[in-house]
Amino acid sequence: MKVMAFNGSPRKNWNTATLLEHALEGAREAGAEVELVHLYPLDFKGCASCFACKRIGREEIGVCALKDELRPVLERVRAADALLLGTPVYYGCESACTRAFIERLQFPYLNYADYSKPHFPRKIATGLVYTMNVPEGLLERLGYPASFERTRANLARHFGSCELLLATNTSQYDDYDKYEAGFDKQDKARHRETQFPEDCRRARELGARLAQGYRP
Repeated sequence: MKVMAFNGSPRKNWNTATLLEHALEGAREAGAEVELVHLYPLDFKGCASCFACKRIGREEIGVCALKDELRPVLERVRAADALLLGTPVYYGCESACTRAFIERLQFPYLNYADYSKPHFPRKIATGLVYTMNVPEGLLERLGYPASFERTRANLARHFGSCELLLATNTSQYDDYDKYEAGFDKQDKARHRETQFPEDCRRARELGARLAQGYRP
């Protein structure tokens, strides 16, 4: 069992990365081999709309034609048994780096001839972790659930299943006295002390479930 996780945050040791590490620890404890890929250091871009992955008579099915630093990562995805994507929320959706990755990850497996039958060779479990500065009570007002569900549903359609984990009201700074902030710093500190450990626990459990493989 191989579980691959992808950090779509520019930070390697803050909210998103921390949750992914806990998830992978849960998967490791469940017996899985794990890999964490930090996307921001990689030199790649989103879909180039070349449609090579849709050409009739192509030599390989489900393979992106772009040759960059993401290509070997996508090759390893084909052998993975579970995927976990983590991203901070920027302006109501995934980070730009995450969006570019999702385009390259999914589009080659989208079967234009039959949308009900993706080109990915088997069904696997996937997970999607969002971290955000916004408190939970504002999500509906801002329209976030619809955005998150769209991405979750597409991952489920391409790969088999997708479970969503939200970490809200996360701390952006380690020291709120140094930066502009529209939130109460004491509230942020309390939330990080009391709620973020719970988010990490939920991430660990998610990783363990991913290590159990695809479940319809």
